[in-house]
Amino acid sequence: MQLQLPEPSFDALTASRSLQTLISNDIRRNSGWISFARYMELALYAPNLGYYSGGAAKLGKDGDFTTAPEITPLFGQTLAHVAADLMRQTAPQIIEFGAGTGRLARDILTELSAMGISIHRYLIVEVSGELRARQQQALKGFPQVTWLDHFPHSFSGVVIGNEVLDAMPVNLVVKTDGDWKERGIGLSAKGFVYRDRACDAALLAQIPDPDNLPIGYLTEVHPIAAGFMNSLAGMLNAGHHDTGHGGAAILIDYGFPAHEYYLGQRDQGTLMCHYRHHSHPDPFYLPGLQDITAHVDFTAMARTAVDAGLDMLGYTSQAAFLLDAGIGDLLLRIPPTDQLRYLPQSNAVQKLISPAEMGELFKVLVVGKAAGLPAKFSRNDRSHRL
Repeated sequence: MQLQLPEPSFDALTASRSLQTLISNDIRRNSGWISFARYMELALYAPNLGYYSGGAAKLGKDGDFTTAPEITPLFGQTLAHVAADLMRQTAPQIIEFGAGTGRLARDILTELSAMGISIHRYLIVEVSGELRARQQQALKGFPQVTWLDHFPHSFSGVVIGNEVLDAMPVNLVVKTDGDWKERGIGLSAKGFVYRDRACDAALLAQIPDPDNLPIGYLTEVHPIAAGFMNSLAGMLNAGHHDTGHGGAAILIDYGFPAHEYYLGQRDQGTLMCHYRHHSHPDPFYLPGLQDITAHVDFTAMARTAVDAGLDMLGYTSQAAFLLDAGIGDLLLRIPPTDQLRYLPQSNAVQKLISPAEMGELFKVLVVGKAAGLPAKFSRNDRSHRL
C-alpha cells in the first residue's frame, strides 16, 4: 500500500529504522514468527524507540491525534464532579492511567479545588517518558501528584482511564477454510508480512459465536486489556480489604459491546493507525512514529472485571455520561452573551457529545467495589446491552 503521508524528519526516520531492526531481530529469535500483540507492544513501547516510549509529540496539533481533554477543559471539569461523588463513598484520592499531556489531571484538580474538595494523592501511571515530562511541567503547581511506573498493589478511591484500553496490544485471529488461525508477523525480503499459524482456542473465548462468522473474517481479541482489567480488580479488591474503603474505575474509550463488535460489516477488524492527524490501516508504516489502536470490546472488559470481583456500576455513551454528569450546566457558567468565550466551548462540547463526532462512538464503562454512581446516571445506562 502506498500511503501519501507527511514525511518524517531524518532523526525520526533513523529511530524508526532502529525499531524495525529490533523487531526483525525479535522475529528471528522466535523462529520467524511473533504474534501481532508482540509486534504492537514493540512498536508502541520498546524502550526509547516505541511510539509511547520515544520522544516524539503524541497529542495536540503537533502530534498525531487529539483527545477529549485537549479539546476543552469542560471534559475534565465534568469528570471532577463525578469523581467527587465517588470519592465521598470511597477515599479522597485518584489514580489516572495514561495521563496524556496532563491536562485532564490539571482540569480535574483545578475544578476539585474550586469545589472546596482536597484530595490526598493524585497518582499517575505513565509509560511514556515524553508524556511524563509534559505532565510534570503541566502539573508542577499540584504537589499531591505522584508518578508511578506500575499498578500499586492496593488502592481505594477513583481510577480514571481515558483512551487507555485502545492502546493495549491486541492479537489478530482470522477464520480460514479449516479453522481459526492466529495472524502474526514474519519477515520477507521487503520487510514485515502477515503470517498465519494455528490458533490457541483461548483466544477465541472473547468472540460470542465464532463458528457462525464467515470464512475470511478477521478480528482483534484483547487478552492484554483483559489482563489490565483483572489487575485493576485486584488493586481495588485489595484496597477494600486493606482499608475498608471502596473504589471505582471510569474507563472512557471508543468501542462496542460484543454483539456490535463482531458484526459481519466489521469483517476486517477495527485496527487503525494515526500519524500526523491522518488515519490509515497499515501498522507496518514507520513503526515507532505512529499510534496503533483497536476499538475496545466493552463486553469482554466488563465481564473480566465482574468475574474478578468488581460490581458493574454503569455503561453508556460518552454523550449520555457527560450530559448526565452536568456538562451543560458547567458550560453555562460562561454567559452565552459572551460569544468570544462561549462559542468555542459550546462547539467543543458539541464535538464531545454529537453522535456524528465522539458522542456515540466513545463509551464509558464504570466498575467498582463498594461504590455506586448517583441515580441520575441510571436513566441512560446500557449495561443490559453488554
